[in-house]
Amino acid sequence: MAVNLQSLPVQRAAELEVQRPEQTWLIQDLWGHNAVGIIGGAPKCGKSWLGLDRALSVASATPCLGRFPVRRQGPALVFLAEDSLPAVRARLAGLCAHRQLDLRGLDLYVITAPSLRLDQGPDRQLLAAMLLSINPRILLLDPLVRLHRLDENSAADISQLLGFLRELQRTHDTAIVLVHHASKKHRAQPGQALRGSSDLHAFGDSNACLWRASRRA
Repeated sequence: MAVNLQSLPVQRAAELEVQRPEQTWLIQDLWGHNAVGIIGGAPKCGKSWLGLDRALSVASATPCLGRFPVRRQGPALVFLAEDSLPAVRARLAGLCAHRQLDLRGLDLYVITAPSLRLDQGPDRQLLAAMLLSINPRILLLDPLVRLHRLDENSAADISQLLGFLRELQRTHDTAIVLVHHASKKHRAQPGQALRGSSDLHAFGDSNACLWRASRRA
């Protein structure tokens, strides 16, 4: 069977662009340049705060968590599906106050739509158009479970959704951070505890798993 490859762009491997050292990290030792990945963990362990801290750090070029330097400053775009807009502003204002930053002077954008369904064509198109307009260095989507109505245990469903996000990352050269819940089951590796399909664990270029330290008597 003949296969016509003329419609696909092809380039010799030796002619591919060389990644420069300064392009390795978006946030040094914490998140790769234009990496996709997941902040995972149990409820109420600070996942949303960590996601916002990363977005604010990239927008302001201040160290994430006060420790990890930002290597590529730029606009940040966030969507928090479970928080009211005043609550999102309050969180960001608190982080800015801690760093002595003026929120009004930052290229930090919030999607204000009441919902965002990434399993639906129209919302996908809207998000892609927004990325084209803002050209963010980082996109935070929190939490994953509110972005679709798919079966998160279905590899077919989840891989299709993650494939769309990977396409966004490659097309717009942006890092994408998903916030996702972990199950209560113990796993050998923290990433394996992410709720739903194992494709979620395999998806990330950079991941962060949070858990509460056990209390000792």
